[in-house]
Amino acid sequence: MNRTFDPEKRKIVIGRSRRLGHCICNPKEPCPCPLFVDKNVCLCAGERLPDAPEDVKLTDFVESAGCASKINQNDLKIALAGLPALEDPRVLVSSDTCDDAGIFQLSEDMALVQSVDVFTPNVDDPYTFGQIAAANSVSDVYAMGGTPLTALSVVGFPIEKLNHSIMNRMLRGGVEKMMEAGVVVIGGHSLKDNEIKFGFAVTGTVDPRSMVTNNRAKPGDVLVLTKPLGTGIISFANQLGKAFPFNMGAIGASMAALNRTASETMVEMGVTAATDVTGFGLLGHLAEMVVQSRVTAEVFIESVPVFDDVLEFITKEYISGAVERNREYAVTLVSKDEDVSSEWETVLYDPQTSGGLLIAIPEEKSDELVKRLQDRGVIHAVAVGKIAEESEGKILLRKKRPV
Repeated sequence: MNRTFDPEKRKIVIGRSRRLGHCICNPKEPCPCPLFVDKNVCLCAGERLPDAPEDVKLTDFVESAGCASKINQNDLKIALAGLPALEDPRVLVSSDTCDDAGIFQLSEDMALVQSVDVFTPNVDDPYTFGQIAAANSVSDVYAMGGTPLTALSVVGFPIEKLNHSIMNRMLRGGVEKMMEAGVVVIGGHSLKDNEIKFGFAVTGTVDPRSMVTNNRAKPGDVLVLTKPLGTGIISFANQLGKAFPFNMGAIGASMAALNRTASETMVEMGVTAATDVTGFGLLGHLAEMVVQSRVTAEVFIESVPVFDDVLEFITKEYISGAVERNREYAVTLVSKDEDVSSEWETVLYDPQTSGGLLIAIPEEKSDELVKRLQDRGVIHAVAVGKIAEESEGKILLRKKRPV
């Protein structure tokens, strides 16, 4: 018998369920439910499985892993259409420009930066997933040039099916990563969910006079990327049982790494625009930048850093549906030279989880920015493209930078 068994409570709950003709916890289930028949456990009566598993693969409990679980850009824009317009002059950045976070002015030299990010696991270890969820959540504040200060956790978890210790390890990983970022987790919200989900709502500050947005890229700017691409491809390969431990170790370390140094360095250098590369892929996030800035960007694919085995996995068709959803939105803005392979194009549409910053900076500063980033430990930072000219918003994929 399970350790929380209370025969009187069970009798009351089951009696009520049978009178109603269904389980009171889940009206879609009969009473007795399959779990009661198989395990003699009534969840509605507060009973729990005595052998709830502790050692599980988190990705077994999700359909789409990581930021691939987010709603795609096309559907999101349709769903948000027609919402009341923001007319408050204190709102400096809102969803109108599809930026990474909202900014609300408090005084001449201080504004709030706010963002929320929640997604499903794309790694199997709970502690690592917690770290990634935290790093991903604060990244939106870093992309705006802000300093994150406080956070509220948001958790969806099948608490009746899995051991409490799994959720505890997720939270511990998230809280400790937030501590590394200098962020205080002051509370949170949880809900029962068949799929595991985790993230944070983050509040920070920024000087409005030096905030970084995605709509100010200028012709002549160089595009600098700070982390490799391919986390979505490798995560999907892992769900299929095809990724290797070193693949998961590489992307896990990258996704758990804060964009703090990259953010502080870009603010110090005085960049033109920036965004972080997450669920919409490099081309999806760059698409927002070029449309909002009204410019054409060129991406030189031979310069783009990519994790080991990503291109091989693509040739084996380990490609999630999220790639196609990202392509559906950005493809109308993208053209490519004939020597750009479809495999490379797929890399650029791949949804990233806790990816790097994509920074636009005047050409005369770009070499120094890359040098400072690499000297400070952002070792994969590299120039990957440029802003070519003014336009309505276009992206050109080229194999290499023209001589």
